[in-house]
Amino acid sequence: MDAARIDAFEAQRPRLLRLAYRMLGSVAEAEDAVQDAWLRWTKASERAGDEVVQPAAWLARVTIRLCIDRLRSAKVERAAYRGPWLPEPLIEPLTHDPVERAEDVSVAFLLALERLSPLERAVFLLHDVFDEDYGSVAETLGRSESAVRQLASRAREHVRDARPRFSVSQDEAARLATAFAAAATLGDMAGLSALLAQDAVLVTDGGGKRKAALRVLAGREDIVRLMEGIAWRGQTAPPESLRTARINGYPGFVLTLRDGLSTIAFQPGCDGLIHAVYIVRNPEKLGHVAGQEGER
Repeated sequence: MDAARIDAFEAQRPRLLRLAYRMLGSVAEAEDAVQDAWLRWTKASERAGDEVVQPAAWLARVTIRLCIDRLRSAKVERAAYRGPWLPEPLIEPLTHDPVERAEDVSVAFLLALERLSPLERAVFLLHDVFDEDYGSVAETLGRSESAVRQLASRAREHVRDARPRFSVSQDEAARLATAFAAAATLGDMAGLSALLAQDAVLVTDGGGKRKAALRVLAGREDIVRLMEGIAWRGQTAPPESLRTARINGYPGFVLTLRDGLSTIAFQPGCDGLIHAVYIVRNPEKLGHVAGQEGER
């Protein structure tokens, strides 16, 4: 393969990874899908000579179809998942690129995408997040433009409330995360309660591999009761290491505990309270995070 074709793929790789992650909710699977797209790109280049005149469109089409295939094959596995499912934590700096808007990688948004069919998800992401026109989306998915418009409309109904309608400053969000960590470390249940919205939720994903709540905890009182139970059982040993991070656009922490790595992210609200806490403990979802920690 000539250097121009390699450069054409590498220029699209970041965009393809962003698209695949939002489709699959998995950093590792997104990387695998993009690698598969690379293999198809090399074969197409060998077969077609100079016929691939729009690399960006061709690669997006291949990547999205690979992701749809992965989602369909993973349907049974997802249905049998032990406990609540969360996407693999995405730890990355915020940029000025519109596709990197925090609400488009937020856990709430990715969970809303989980309610969509693979085709609905693909249409919504390509059109509403990555700003492709309907004609281009229809060509990518092999559907009529009218069918694509209907899929987009249905998808928007499901995800309408998942994107925040307000902006919380990074400083305020970080303050809430730090205050929660301090109250939890000190066993200050009154302090914890004061930081949580009345309808706050706590979701812990252990995947059956590590200790985690097997249901979503809904409401401030439910969350505080859990924290009280953990403290009473003496399971609140300080982490071996802790660093602040931006996790799926939220303030949070990467922690090394006695039983391994975890991430915790906090979804803030404009009322100065925490509306959701997302904890990933499943080691199968933290391999890329462990790699980042090893590089530090």
